[in-house]
Amino acid sequence: MTTVEEYVAAPELAPVVACAEVVRPGTLVTVQDWPGRVGYWHVGVPPSGPMDDLSFRLGNRVLGNDEGAPGLECTLAGPALRFTTETWVCVTGAPAPVTVDGQPVEQWRTVRVPAGGLLEVGAIRGPGMRTYVLVSGGFTLPEYLGSAATFTLGRFGGVDGGPLRAGMELPLGLARTPIAAAVPMGDQPVLARRWEVAVTEGPHGAPEFFTRKDFDTIVGTDYEVHFNSDRTGVRLIGPKPEWARTDGGEAGLHPSNIHDTPYSVGALDFTGDTPILLGPDGPSLGGFVCPVTVVSADRWKLGQLAPGDAVRFVPVRREHAASPRELGSGRRAAWSTVLSPGGDGDDGVLRRADVDDEVGVTYRRQGDDGILVEYGTMTLDLGLRARVHALHQHLLAAAPRGVVELTPGVRSLQIRVDPHVLPVPRLLALLAEAEGELPGADRLVVPSRTVHLPLSWDDPSTREAITRYMHGVRADAPWCPWNIEFIRRVNGLASVEEVYDTVFGAQYLVLGLGDVYLGAPVATPIDPRHRLVTTKYNPARTWTPENAVGIGGAYLCIYGMEGPGGYQFVGRTTQVWNHRATETPWLLRYFDRISWYPVSAEELLDLRADFAAGKVDVRAEDGEFRLADYRAFLDENATAIAEFRAAQSEAFGAERESWRLAGELG
Repeated sequence: MTTVEEYVAAPELAPVVACAEVVRPGTLVTVQDWPGRVGYWHVGVPPSGPMDDLSFRLGNRVLGNDEGAPGLECTLAGPALRFTTETWVCVTGAPAPVTVDGQPVEQWRTVRVPAGGLLEVGAIRGPGMRTYVLVSGGFTLPEYLGSAATFTLGRFGGVDGGPLRAGMELPLGLARTPIAAAVPMGDQPVLARRWEVAVTEGPHGAPEFFTRKDFDTIVGTDYEVHFNSDRTGVRLIGPKPEWARTDGGEAGLHPSNIHDTPYSVGALDFTGDTPILLGPDGPSLGGFVCPVTVVSADRWKLGQLAPGDAVRFVPVRREHAASPRELGSGRRAAWSTVLSPGGDGDDGVLRRADVDDEVGVTYRRQGDDGILVEYGTMTLDLGLRARVHALHQHLLAAAPRGVVELTPGVRSLQIRVDPHVLPVPRLLALLAEAEGELPGADRLVVPSRTVHLPLSWDDPSTREAITRYMHGVRADAPWCPWNIEFIRRVNGLASVEEVYDTVFGAQYLVLGLGDVYLGAPVATPIDPRHRLVTTKYNPARTWTPENAVGIGGAYLCIYGMEGPGGYQFVGRTTQVWNHRATETPWLLRYFDRISWYPVSAEELLDLRADFAAGKVDVRAEDGEFRLADYRAFLDENATAIAEFRAAQSEAFGAERESWRLAGELG
């Protein structure tokens, strides 16, 4: 094979291929495009894309590219790239030394790299955390689910689903003519060591979840950026909330726990007492409260927050937030916080209404570009999930212009919009009209397959995750050293064998997908007597094995991939995401019923290998879920269900009291 150097030295050998060869890969340098992978939030696929979209889009614009053309995001240190043909480039973002063939060049300017020339981007000097390398015509790489953006945790997008490696060749698109010599100084984002970030109130604020004092602290404190931060989320160091509740009920022992709900990129997510700003590679669904959400125009700042930086959240009115469509001076710093401080003053609640005599609906603000619709009270009720399903199906059929994403949770539906096309007030009016058109929940009949999956009980990989947690995060947690024993204790069961029998005897109804990425189900037993209730880790684990099975609150989840997590382990299963599939790689659907059968740890490894090789063999039987029939079942078994819940509640209360005495609840 002829090398790039040989092409350059003797072009008669072969036609020159327009590409950039990776001479030095840099630190976590990935291909990204903007707005990333849109339309798959409901199955746990994050958008990815540039964490600092402003720097990325400005560089593309000055080169004459589409704003979203694929470029490179560099964390801490950039790459060295050799170009086979003359190419215009622009390096933006955090300050770093940039050279072409050893000669210094300026950032934020269009720079010509000659054929055979070497572009080098060095270590970031700060402030800031990420630089961006944009090239004329962008990089031309295969798309996965509609985007070339790299999602390293999911192992797809970009080049082989991971960061750059030495020797890789990045094909270049059709060259464009730069439209200017440089990005105007007045448009370049202002990077700092102390940041003011514009936020809107909600979805979950005071006084329901946080005290007034808590909320005043959240918006009146300089938080510090923790070193353990990445594209999934920026972990912060700050005061511990007092909380307005003692616990999360069926959702978990900690007051931060709620029934699983869709998240927003830029949400301040309290995972227990730890605040985390969710990034573009963050989860789409989870069971923790989020008191404020960064407005879409200010989310670029998350990409430049470096360890040790200070962050202050400044509430703004939704309608006064800057527009993410603009790339000018209105987005370069914190001008929106100067123009309209104070927020909306409504605790994130846009409106409340009655659906019928028994159930109400709450419309919560989720940033300046979304609404979270919540039905009923904070209880686990499949009738509420039925209402969510009815609204979801209605909106899918109506397809109102301006709706970008629809993501169901356990008792909620997230609606993300382009506010320039469908403003939030108009969306509220549309939702009020929709309620009058929805069918009664008792008439709900949906397809409901029974899917049989293997479960390696108390799998060695989950034991390893607990050990890592105890060594690296927290050794004295009440759920350590064995999660299954904790599940037994908190549910008042006589033996671990009863936990085993309960899990394998249950049918778990899938209520949501993407709880921890990539089609991961959040499911609950159809029979309430099988609903084991636990709490989530606080703080969360930093590592969870792919396809671990855990219980958090009253819900069971299969982890779609490796990553952080908080559910209490019971075992591990086969993959729920088929990387070989290009259209619908997720295995499960809403309202599927998961039924477990036991396998050994060795048998599971063989089954996982077969799945990875494309030998997907999952037994599933078609069926239906009828809410009316389910409610009849509850009535027939009301006495036994009540007895089970009473014993469980007593054990749950005893555990909570022991936590209180130990100072676990603050």
